[in-house]
Amino acid sequence: MNPRNLDEFLLLLHDEFSIDLRERGAGTYLADVPEWDSVLLLQLVTVLEEETGRRLPVRSLFEARTFEQIYALVKEQG
Repeated sequence: MNPRNLDEFLLLLHDEFSIDLRERGAGTYLADVPEWDSVLLLQLVTVLEEETGRRLPVRSLFEARTFEQIYALVKEQG
């Protein structure tokens, strides 16, 4: 699923990684999600690149502190 909006991005996180942010929201800090780590971020990059058909700025994604920031970076890439 190519996330066209923030809700679809949160659904992708749930479907692919079993991370449910419905209560906490996209502004949740990555560090506040116990199961989140750099390996999951790389897996997310892979999924998003496959879904969008374009390369993403991995360095910027590693600098993101919230899921909302990750989503914004994906949307910036067109």
